[in-house]
Amino acid sequence: MKRGLLPAGLMFVLLSCNPPPTYDLLIKNATLYDGTGAVPMRGDLAVQGDTIVAVGTFHARGKTEIDARGAALAPGFINMLSWADDALVQDGRSLSDLKQGVTLEVMGEGWSPGPRKRRKKNDTLWTTLGGYFEHLKKRGVSVNYTSFVGATTVRDYVLGTENRAPTPAELEKMKELVAAAMREGAVGLSSSLIYAPADFATTEELIALSQVAAAYGGLYASHLRSESDRIYQGLDELFRIAREARIPAEIYHLKINHARNWNKIDTVLAKIDSARAAGLQITANMYTYAASATGMQARLPTWVQAGGGAAMRKRLKTATIRQRVLDELALGIPSRNSDPKDVLVLGFRTDSLNRLYRGKRLDEIAHLHGKDGDETVIDLLVADRWNIPCIYFLISEDNLKRMLQLPYVSICSDAYSVAAEGTRLQERTHPRAYGSFARLLARYVRDEKLMPLEEAVRRLAGLPAENLKLKKRGLLKPGYFADLVLFDPAAIQDHATFEDAHQYATGVRHVWVNGVPVLWDGEHTGKYPGRPVYGPGYQPEKKVEPTTAHPPPSK
Repeated sequence: MKRGLLPAGLMFVLLSCNPPPTYDLLIKNATLYDGTGAVPMRGDLAVQGDTIVAVGTFHARGKTEIDARGAALAPGFINMLSWADDALVQDGRSLSDLKQGVTLEVMGEGWSPGPRKRRKKNDTLWTTLGGYFEHLKKRGVSVNYTSFVGATTVRDYVLGTENRAPTPAELEKMKELVAAAMREGAVGLSSSLIYAPADFATTEELIALSQVAAAYGGLYASHLRSESDRIYQGLDELFRIAREARIPAEIYHLKINHARNWNKIDTVLAKIDSARAAGLQITANMYTYAASATGMQARLPTWVQAGGGAAMRKRLKTATIRQRVLDELALGIPSRNSDPKDVLVLGFRTDSLNRLYRGKRLDEIAHLHGKDGDETVIDLLVADRWNIPCIYFLISEDNLKRMLQLPYVSICSDAYSVAAEGTRLQERTHPRAYGSFARLLARYVRDEKLMPLEEAVRRLAGLPAENLKLKKRGLLKPGYFADLVLFDPAAIQDHATFEDAHQYATGVRHVWVNGVPVLWDGEHTGKYPGRPVYGPGYQPEKKVEPTTAHPPPSK
């Protein structure tokens, strides 16, 4: 026997004494898209408990083993603007997003689940954002969740829906509420500045609140004050807040509304590039459709909406105020007003209006109603006593494609996440609720090749996790939480349409949240392992109720 060599039998004995490790889950032969944008590689991934423990080429066994040959394995997708807050309370499955690979819902565009007042005894299940997180934890949901604290929510808590500036004492109270929410785990401060009462806030008020969020490491996210005629001014306000509050800032659902403004695309992108080059941390998110959705009330000047819906309707019944509103709309004020042919009305609260007008364009409704579009809008809002949901076809597909290719843009739905079941099927909605993420991967990546798949996965996972400063989320990396999506790049497809939105996307095989399978062969498993994902300022030892107006110094 040569020096240094062992007999074959002894070698076998030694190897048998060191069997390969066994993990809870072993996914083999997958094409790994790690969330960084790096070129994918063929390999394996192992999970123990809720954590990824190995990625790449290694020898192991799994209590559950999956041969993923031909499939893509990616970090779970992050919905950067979700309205799932109420939906998750009612149904924790989050199916319309889960079937697209979404494992984290980021809520709170201007309005957040907390803080909220208890107006009557036991009329709410929580009063703080932290209380909402705890409620979902006890209820059980299938996806992870987090939220911004809404500047509108804070303003409403202190001022109600009044159109006025806060007093110094009231502003201090608002700052206390923001600080408390950041300690409870909010990822930052958000605003939605085309709506009342949000746009009653001055830039200085938003800077003051953003400074508090910045002290806790948070992000400022904003629906700009204008996405149309005054979009340059809307961007400048965002940049000013970011600069003076020293806070990273995200543009909610980046877009340019109305055909007359579409040629502003070069200047809009140049302004963002200039701000980023000057050192501001500016990012954005988008949904993947050339149409938006909001209530019909958004067509009206916000001054007439002060005090809430009942006060607005009372004003609109006054001839002089009604005429003032009509005059402003005729002048294009607010600039978000749009041609009635571009407005699809989804439904009404009143049965008689539904029978007459549901699913029709506003120009057709106006013709049937016998008045012009603006007068029809006022009549409908007064009669239906509801902020009538509509889809607005105001976005250029060419602009959408250019914006999707920007390296700082992540993806959102700007919609609830629900099941296509029961009475929900009777409601019309925007297809983005069921297809925004799958549509990116199917139409814009696979079919139109706007970007490679690895870059799309970065935008769906790694980029939003980085922007939100989330710990151990958004990447396929040992030590990170096992939020995983296994999908077929050749088969993934959105099916929701503007005519029939309640259709699930297909092509996602399995989804794991914190290491637990929640979607298996495209079907829900009955598991609810979702957790709150806390922002960088989370302080679990602190009380959830606001205690001080003075945030800790920046780290």
